[in-house]
Amino acid sequence: MPTSPGPQALQGHPQRWIVLGVICLAQLTVLLDNTVLNVAIPSLTRELDASTADIQWMINAYSLVQSGLLLTAGSAADRYGRKKMLIAGLVLFGVGSLVAGLAQSTGQLIAARAGMGVGGALLITTTLAVVMQIFSPEEQPRAIGIWAAVNALGFATGPLLGGFMLNHFWWGAIFLINIPVAALALVAAVVLVPESKNPRGDRPDLLGALLSTIGMAALVYAIISGPAHGWTSGRVLLTVAVAVVVLAAFASWENRVPYPMLDLDFFRDRRFTGAVAGVVLITFGMAGSLFLLTQHLQFVLGYGPLEAGVRTAPLALVIVALNFSGLAAKWTARLGMPVSIGLGMVSMSAGLVSIASLATGGYAGTLVGLVLIGAGAAIANPAMAHAIMSAIPPEKAGVGAGVNGTLGEFGNGLGVAVLGAVLSSRFAAVSLPVGLAAASSAEERRKVTDAFSAGLEVSQLVGAVAVLVGGLLAAALLWRAERADSEMVVAQ
Repeated sequence: MPTSPGPQALQGHPQRWIVLGVICLAQLTVLLDNTVLNVAIPSLTRELDASTADIQWMINAYSLVQSGLLLTAGSAADRYGRKKMLIAGLVLFGVGSLVAGLAQSTGQLIAARAGMGVGGALLITTTLAVVMQIFSPEEQPRAIGIWAAVNALGFATGPLLGGFMLNHFWWGAIFLINIPVAALALVAAVVLVPESKNPRGDRPDLLGALLSTIGMAALVYAIISGPAHGWTSGRVLLTVAVAVVVLAAFASWENRVPYPMLDLDFFRDRRFTGAVAGVVLITFGMAGSLFLLTQHLQFVLGYGPLEAGVRTAPLALVIVALNFSGLAAKWTARLGMPVSIGLGMVSMSAGLVSIASLATGGYAGTLVGLVLIGAGAAIANPAMAHAIMSAIPPEKAGVGAGVNGTLGEFGNGLGVAVLGAVLSSRFAAVSLPVGLAAASSAEERRKVTDAFSAGLEVSQLVGAVAVLVGGLLAAALLWRAERADSEMVVAQ
């Protein structure tokens, strides 16, 4: 098996499209688990006698472990082999799913979710890294587009699948369904996926791995716990302080060590920094706005969880259609990466504005916004992922995937926390159901609903601004990087 990109990498692996299918199957298991648990919260509360704190840890144990380990997982994949780490991720995720599905207590379920987070970190980094290894540079944009479309598909189908399973089976089935999918992906990975790794075989950066894991986990925990405990609470401020100190130590160590896990010189590349800025701001605006949109569909427009999931599906369907057909990749090749990212994020921003301004009148405005967001994301997301991965040497593909995943997790958590805080500042009640329960007349209930809708509108507009700024910033930096590269070629 080749251990580094050679002539085959320039032409593409002969079974690359089949391998991509395997990779997407592995990726889908992780993505489904990001959203499927939310619909099971009532069942878990009832059958496991779970408290609010237990539920929070069931959700957060997975995301904290996964986000904290992404850089380390990517570095391990580069050093020890991406196929090996892909297989290890599938095994860990499958075993964790089995333990979670058969858990008899909240403690067992939380521990199982943490184990699934380890497997998820390995899968997120290795799947994208393998894509970069098996496809030629010309085919990489379309392959990454399909990989990104599966992300959207997982986001859309998670609540639908969870709702279906809970309607027919007990809550543990939402985890056990991962096992046959992971087993199928495991067999296919062993048979079809080629091995690749960094041919230099750098020494493992153990201290860097420890510092990045602690620092990122602390940062994500602070973001998650901020809305619940208060941004100025001692717990949140202490966690932020730990994150800042540890991540500063990580940056200092990476600058001095001869075999860094994350080469900070990458951030001197405008292409890399532009894509990084775009990923953070796009996920910030998207995650927070769509989190609020699901509340709007259920609390204001009156849809149930499953109905709300169906009505957000057009966003994912547009992304899947444009990327699986190759149209998004063709537009990106024709327009160029800076223009594609800029236009894509302008479309997404317009979609969020449409939802904010028209959603109070019913679902029609929301549908227009979802289509605009889906079209923009289909173009911008793969382009930014490709910009990050192409700015990093091929032998560091795992680290590049880890950076991309870490930024996405950071932006997601920050978007939900900050835009949720904007909503809270405009809506005084703890939640809309609590506010409606306290209302004593139809007129008071209408005022509560109007106040909630107004808060949602402001939050959506803040998300739209974040996405727009991210698009313009990323496009400008990428355009400057391309111009500098062309000037250098002319000078030579």
